Amino acid sequence: MLRVNSVVGVSVHTGTRLAEVGFLLIAIAGAWLVAADVRRLRLHAARTAVAGFLLAAGGVLLIIATHWGHFG
Repeated sequence: MLRVNSVVGVSVHTGTRLAEVGFLLIAIAGAWLVAADVRRLRLHAARTAVAGFLLAAGGVLLIIATHWGHFG
């Protein structure tokens, strides 16, 4: 069954893909936070900022997938 929202136009399949990408970004952000905690590596603040951006982007994708993509 293909359900498409007429305003945004996200199908169920696309919603599932967006959710997968969102979860992947969250997993990458977790790895970046671990790398940022290692003090021997440089750019501690930059790694934390990248991880925060990835978490925010992953969260937005999951919101889109859940609300308009009928994921979950």
